[in-house]
Amino acid sequence: MKHIVVTGAAGFLGSHLVQSLIGQGHQVTGIDNLSTGVIRNLAEVMENPHFVFHEADVTHPDALDIFFDQQVHEIYHLASPASPKFYQADAIGTIWVNTRGTYHMLELARVKGAKFLYSSTSEAYGDPEIHPQPESYRGNVNTWGPRACYDEAKRLGEVFCYEYYTKQRISVKVARIFNTYSSGLRNDDGRVISNFVTQALTGQDITVYGDGSQTRSFCYVDDNIRGLQAFMAEDRADGEIINIGNPMEYTILEVAHLVKQLTQSDSKVVFLPLPEDDPKVRRPVIDKARELLNWEPEIGLEEGLKRTIEHYRSMLQVQET
Repeated sequence: MKHIVVTGAAGFLGSHLVQSLIGQGHQVTGIDNLSTGVIRNLAEVMENPHFVFHEADVTHPDALDIFFDQQVHEIYHLASPASPKFYQADAIGTIWVNTRGTYHMLELARVKGAKFLYSSTSEAYGDPEIHPQPESYRGNVNTWGPRACYDEAKRLGEVFCYEYYTKQRISVKVARIFNTYSSGLRNDDGRVISNFVTQALTGQDITVYGDGSQTRSFCYVDDNIRGLQAFMAEDRADGEIINIGNPMEYTILEVAHLVKQLTQSDSKVVFLPLPEDDPKVRRPVIDKARELLNWEPEIGLEEGLKRTIEHYRSMLQVQET
């Protein structure tokens, strides 16, 4: 049994990771300030003796005091707003959690001799001029715009990881995560899948930004969590940046029509202005993940959407009763 720390534990990815780790028999400590995380995401594990939850903010140094007399083996630093709706609403907080918060968690890893995995993002590539995106691509990111608080903070978080890996020689891994979804994604967070499914199931217009020709690659959460754990477990991946995502690429308009078809919805597809700095294309090169981690996604978009739709349908029925 390992003692594993997960920041952002009440968030979408964090809660799935916590459940997976506890299912494997590990002792898990979850940290979340609940700014965007939802405590009900952890309902299934809150009474589990192998889980401890702390409502705390990793941008504050006293968050490290939690572990003063504890051994820590691994740290998954997932804390951060991830959807434009939330990170733009708290831009400074988003910058702090990915910089100051990352520094504090790296310090914890240094003191405890723990392995450290940082959840970076495909947004590190910005609006890419190279397609698809390998980890060696340095990106095309605007520092003066509404997405910069997230994009640039994540990139600076990677720099902190580089410094601790090269100077302090701790085990550091950086996962650049591409669009992840599932039934556990909040249906009010404004991201593509959650928006489309909720709109289709409630008979609202399905809102596509721009003309829908921009592309994304969607990874089902089970595949993502499996990839993160494979990354943490592989010592050969120390000091590496690795894309974790599905290399199958879809236009946003294709996804809108697929959701409409799978939900058998009468919703209309409507078009709204494209947000500033919205990337035109997004698709990961996952050769490193295949070679170093023996990992690739297994769940296709249609199957993942069916699972997501059924869960959202159940959620909406409960809300109506």
